[in-house]
Amino acid sequence: MIGRMLIGRMFRGVAVALLLLVAAFPAAALESFQKSKLTVETAGGGKFRFDVELALTPGQQAQGLMYRRTMAADAGMLFIYDRVQAASFWMKNTLIPLDMLFIAADGRIVNIHERAVPESLDSVNSDGPVKAILELNGGMAARLGIRPGDRVVSADLPKP
Repeated sequence: MIGRMLIGRMFRGVAVALLLLVAAFPAAALESFQKSKLTVETAGGGKFRFDVELALTPGQQAQGLMYRRTMAADAGMLFIYDRVQAASFWMKNTLIPLDMLFIAADGRIVNIHERAVPESLDSVNSDGPVKAILELNGGMAARLGIRPGDRVVSADLPKP
């Protein structure tokens, strides 16, 4: 009887440990990302450099910045599509507020969605066809005076 109780407790302890492990690592295999640099040039003459991760594959684009609790002030993620298209994002499993800069094929910022709400399932859409999206920490666009019409310069974006 005591042996069964000990085995039962051990089994429950192992089960709880496994559940905690699964909760700590929600995705079995998280994507890895290449790193690059880009500059946002504003109409007012500002030039702001960011170290970005590149989301190029469908798997990388689906994951994006999910599960991250922080991001450096000068960091971001650049999503580059194979073709120009309308874009729609949501914040499921994204834990930090983000500014989303929707970028046309010529590098011009089409529209900006500021401070997307963490874990929201609301759609965030481009105002037209775009080639790329740059995600920055929430509030960064306003702090730096980045506006639609400004330009993103990156060796990773094709030249128009």
